[in-house]
Amino acid sequence: MESTSHKPVTFTYNAKDMITMKHTVKELRLMIFLTLIVGCFSSIAQQDAQYTQFMYNTVAINPAYAGNRGMLSAIALHRSQWVGLDGAPVTQSVSVHSPIGLGNVGLGFSVVNDKIGPASETYGNIDFSYSIDVGYESRLSFGLKAGGHLLNVDLQSLELPNQNDPRFQQNVENNFSPNIGAGVYFHTNRFYIGASAPNMLRNEHFQASNDPTGASFIAVERVHYYLTSGYVFDISDNIQLKPATMVKAVAGSPLQADVNLSMLYAEKLTLGASYRWSAALSGLVGYQVNDQVLIGIAYDRETTALGNTNFNSGSYEAFIRFELQRDYTRMETPRFF
Repeated sequence: MESTSHKPVTFTYNAKDMITMKHTVKELRLMIFLTLIVGCFSSIAQQDAQYTQFMYNTVAINPAYAGNRGMLSAIALHRSQWVGLDGAPVTQSVSVHSPIGLGNVGLGFSVVNDKIGPASETYGNIDFSYSIDVGYESRLSFGLKAGGHLLNVDLQSLELPNQNDPRFQQNVENNFSPNIGAGVYFHTNRFYIGASAPNMLRNEHFQASNDPTGASFIAVERVHYYLTSGYVFDISDNIQLKPATMVKAVAGSPLQADVNLSMLYAEKLTLGASYRWSAALSGLVGYQVNDQVLIGIAYDRETTALGNTNFNSGSYEAFIRFELQRDYTRMETPRFF
């Protein structure tokens, strides 16, 4: 079954128990290698906020990407997953980032609201990156993320076999956890690869209960690791093709991978398709309204048994990106990533 779309929160009843890429051939070999590795695993679980259009929201998972668009870039995204199912995941995110000074330093911030069933979380993070030139038209960036989030769980709203269960009589309210993350990002004018762990602290939320045995309710957060990569091909003067992949790993869950192929026509219209390994097929459309505004939508259909239910009409995702050009361009990055 496709994974849920929320931050790594696990409920129990226990007490505390470049990289320097010099040649295009090397870049293509790396992309092929990553795709083969991805194909060896099936993905059935994921707990962090999920994005089909991950290629437009990179800063949300990798702080090293901050400022790498070479201009002020802001994106707002909404995702409704498994529409028709009660308590299905819903996510909203807003991210803003920009280079500072001569462009070696990037700053950004993001806010994410994620809700599934009785649980909701709100994240706020600040991103910092520092970039160095490692070759002609190639850069390597290092990033740090810092912030925190609030967890709320409305346990009393659950329909339980035993409504008097003492472990569900008290809600989890505004439990705060700090957060730090890190990432690295390398790109040329056609190729990019990044690795990150946006939430590195394994926090445990304890909520006292009325259970006479003294058991407590615990929400456990787990560290997620991300690997992203893509390459842009010129098919003709008006057509560019970009294969991209994102791999996610978390302890206790199978590896999850998204593979995407997008076509950009006349620097205006983007058409793409994605496959989430053993989970879903997706289609996406984007349109560059003008030099500042890009809009996009995506639709997912599960390939698991969940996709066959009459109570699930798929997942929908929409975003809008606004960008403000700077007076200078130190190294121009293709808008395709």
